[in-house]
Amino acid sequence: MTPNSELDSIQLNFSSSDLLLLNLALALIMYGVALDLRFEDFKYLAKNPKGFILGVFSQFLLLPFLTWCLVLIMKPPPSVALGMFLVAACPGGNVSNFLTSLAKGNTALSVSLTGFSSIICIISTPLNFALWAGLYAPTSNLLRDISLNYTEAFTTVALILGLPLILGILTHKYAPLFAQKASKILKPLSILIFTAFIVIAFAGNFDLFTKYISLIFLWVLAHNFVALGSGFLTGKIFKLPLADVKTMTIETGIQNSGLGLVLIFTYFDGLGGMAIITAWWGIWHLISGMTIASLWKLKV
Repeated sequence: MTPNSELDSIQLNFSSSDLLLLNLALALIMYGVALDLRFEDFKYLAKNPKGFILGVFSQFLLLPFLTWCLVLIMKPPPSVALGMFLVAACPGGNVSNFLTSLAKGNTALSVSLTGFSSIICIISTPLNFALWAGLYAPTSNLLRDISLNYTEAFTTVALILGLPLILGILTHKYAPLFAQKASKILKPLSILIFTAFIVIAFAGNFDLFTKYISLIFLWVLAHNFVALGSGFLTGKIFKLPLADVKTMTIETGIQNSGLGLVLIFTYFDGLGGMAIITAWWGIWHLISGMTIASLWKLKV
């Protein structure tokens, strides 16, 4: 059996208690992000529709399509391709607002897109994943074998992202002082929590990661480059201001791989190729995002 085909059959070790903690951590992270949101922030989208529409297009339409094209070109194992489709279908990552601020991008646009994507992903993540994975024969066959319950997936995404988002916005509205203090704590804590879970996933499956990291690294590098590039080029082609271009790049290139891991361990039994590539995405997009944001900060 080749290393590529082995990836489709292995499963990562991740206990039910680990999964519960990951669910709670992700909900806490989303709550922390939402503490900076106000219902009024969504008015920004109506006043500045061009950046918002292009942001939605880049993240929810262009990235999944380009991921499908990349899969056709690279032909990774079906389980890896499933992971790539799932990452592309996830909303923006929880650190995108911080990175946008660091890069001197349009923070208002970033915050608004984060809020919108976290709500719409309740519908868009399962649908986008099913659509593009279904259009690629190897992953379509694998999905039939797994028999994913999309209704349950909708519910999981709603509970993990939608509910904490609403609670965070309500907290900001009715307890602004608490929200301000809690946000300062939860912002850095959210990065540490997510990184810790990725490390736990790596530590519990260290032999598998070291065996396949050379393959996974190249796939994630190419996929993340496509994600960042699609956001950047969309902004440039449609002549958005530089601050908006930065935001588009980061929002499209930073994906909520934590949500991806929750769905993988809940509905795919820790399927090896999916879990490994999603976990490495969680590490790599922080590295690439921080690098790009730091360069932009120094340049402008």
